[in-house]
Amino acid sequence: MAAAQAAAGSGAHGRFTGAGLRRVAGKLGGLALTLFLASLLVFFSRFLVPGDPVSFLLRGRKPSAEAVAQVTAQYGLDLPPWQQYLDWVVGALHGDFGRSLQFRQDVATVIGDRLPVTLMLVVMAGIGIAVVGVGAGIVAALNRGKALDRVTLIGLTVLSAIPSFVGSIVLISVFAVQLGWFPTFGSGDGFGDMVYHLVLPSIALAIVFVVLVGKVTRSSMVEQLGREHVEVATSRGLKRGTVIRRHVFRNALGPILTVSGVLVAGLIVASTIVEAAFGLSGIGSLLVQSVDRLDFPVVQAIVMFVVTAFVVVNAVVDVLEPVIDPRSAAGAGAR
Repeated sequence: MAAAQAAAGSGAHGRFTGAGLRRVAGKLGGLALTLFLASLLVFFSRFLVPGDPVSFLLRGRKPSAEAVAQVTAQYGLDLPPWQQYLDWVVGALHGDFGRSLQFRQDVATVIGDRLPVTLMLVVMAGIGIAVVGVGAGIVAALNRGKALDRVTLIGLTVLSAIPSFVGSIVLISVFAVQLGWFPTFGSGDGFGDMVYHLVLPSIALAIVFVVLVGKVTRSSMVEQLGREHVEVATSRGLKRGTVIRRHVFRNALGPILTVSGVLVAGLIVASTIVEAAFGLSGIGSLLVQSVDRLDFPVVQAIVMFVVTAFVVVNAVVDVLEPVIDPRSAAGAGAR
């Protein structure tokens, strides 16, 4: 009897492991397919944009036919589109995204010089979103129907009506100009100075996203608080803090993680507005500048970076969700 149970358990474990591996393999396959389709869209969309890279490179002069042919060959613009795409993909896989038309440098170098500012800005904004958004959602859920819940929801609603550029202007006017607590321009020198310079930009970037995370956290927590196993745990005399931590918040993390994965691309895209307002030289402001000057290699590289970050983070969230909440894996297996 025991041997049969052990064999059954071993078989169940094997099936679970096999299902888990198939799930991960499916996610990786979907990730690769998404990136492939995105690369096609990103690369070939430049042929639909009005404007000629050669004209930009030879602006301000009357180019001869020889000069046009030389520039066209130098940047591979004389090759068939499919050949240009293959060369671009192979180069991108090796970290080579071509040369910038406006800076006349390798795209990887141009982006690498500005990437730390944007990454630090996104990380600081993400920490603020996690602390304030999740904290506000938990407070509202635990005080559902009470004054504190209503005040929290009203506060989140007010914040949702403040665009990033308006928040940037208000923060600069109050905390930088009037109070003089923070600088108004630039990203600073060194790690500590960069963090100091990015305090106000990170707050401006986080404002809108705090609202979404806060409301999702409250909704998910309220749903878990009404579950039967929570009532059972409470009736058994477990401390409220233990019940909240083990049986409510952990089970509520799934939707919160899903929303957080979606926010990654949103934060990078929204950083363009904040970087412009605070005079930051990150990839957001670089993207706006490159679009304006038809610097297609830089635009393509930044867009692919944003798409890759979005897809990878969401794939990681999908893989981690069954670890945090095993019921999601069971539900997926049942389907």
